[in-house]
Amino acid sequence: MRLTAIDEGHLRNGLPGTIGIAGVFPGEPFDLAQVRSRVRDRWGGLERMSLVLQPPAGPTALSGHRWRTDRPFDPVAHITATDQDLESLLSDGVSHRLPSERPLWRLLVARHALVLFAHHALLDGRSLETVFRLLMDDAAPPPPRVPAAADPTAPVRQRPSVGAATVARELRRIQALGRPLPTVSPGSVGPSVALVELDPQVMRTARRQPAGGRGATLNELLLSTYAGALRVCHGPLRAWPTGSNPFYATVPVDLRTRRTAHQLGNGVTVLRVPLPVDVESPVARLEACQDQVAGFDRRCDAHRAILPTLRGAARTVPWLAGAMARRLARPELTTSLCTAFKWRDHPSRLHGRPLARIVPLPQLSPPGTANLCLVHTADAYTLTVVSHTRAGDAGMLGQAIARELEALAVSDTAAARAG
Repeated sequence: MRLTAIDEGHLRNGLPGTIGIAGVFPGEPFDLAQVRSRVRDRWGGLERMSLVLQPPAGPTALSGHRWRTDRPFDPVAHITATDQDLESLLSDGVSHRLPSERPLWRLLVARHALVLFAHHALLDGRSLETVFRLLMDDAAPPPPRVPAAADPTAPVRQRPSVGAATVARELRRIQALGRPLPTVSPGSVGPSVALVELDPQVMRTARRQPAGGRGATLNELLLSTYAGALRVCHGPLRAWPTGSNPFYATVPVDLRTRRTAHQLGNGVTVLRVPLPVDVESPVARLEACQDQVAGFDRRCDAHRAILPTLRGAARTVPWLAGAMARRLARPELTTSLCTAFKWRDHPSRLHGRPLARIVPLPQLSPPGTANLCLVHTADAYTLTVVSHTRAGDAGMLGQAIARELEALAVSDTAAARAG
């Protein structure tokens, strides 16, 4: 089975490509045999979880990778126990490629957590969430099997009508140059991962901002407080060492429909937004980000119109998928991936143990970048920062975002006292 152009791009961008999701379960460690049995029962029928990567049969410019189904499904080689703590597991995992001689996923059973890694060519973030949810005690059985090679974003109805001006505007956004995160020197750059547990009361209060408005989504909060954190850590944009362009963040948007909601693979597009780093007020930064997010639906229609042509070209000439992926991964084009979601199944249990927290792991991008993911689980909010800049920058950014959330949450109180 040939890979889709998006899958091929994730293999050819020169990066490890490892993403992950972890569930935290307080209490005694899980029994390894029980976990393997659950995985065999719940994932054994998912063709995507049995795909092994085959290298191009000819010149890489003319021949792409292919998927081969590896049967019978045997989770033993994929599932191992570990004594490592969660943060070090994620730090190690994001920096290393998964072995290509077997399906590109791995499940680690830690003392208080279950950690799933996968290559982005095999699964995207929504797919990780889908398969992880299938392990829970009360999970619904998987939907009827969909061919693993299908493209989750392929249209199932007539393509949306989008004007040429809208498409041209989106193409300009895709190509517009931004700027990378400030770094000291190339030799000082390295990967770092930080996990930040955010105060639930602060998050609830911040989500009610701006006063009198509709409230803020998790994505809007993440974008606006990241802009504030960058201002605190690196100063206003005029103080940054290179260029005069905006600083862009990239927001993944799922293009799956209700019909393809549980389909595994890569089913997202990404929308670039300039962050309001130079705006001083936390509430004003939030409002600026809300204005950007309000246009996402129409921008996604433009992507649905653009993507079939790009996919067709990249599939005909496989090296083109890699060229596009490497270009879009440049720090001046895709500086920070910012995504957020809520784990909606509560309570969730695995072998009777309650799920306390979901911890995401975005992928490592090229030097000069940082990727962020925020997850709401029950009453727990967890932010993961994967930085490829200066040592310790992930922790610095994570803590700065936590402080920006606190500042946003008290903005109305401060304004009332000042008045």
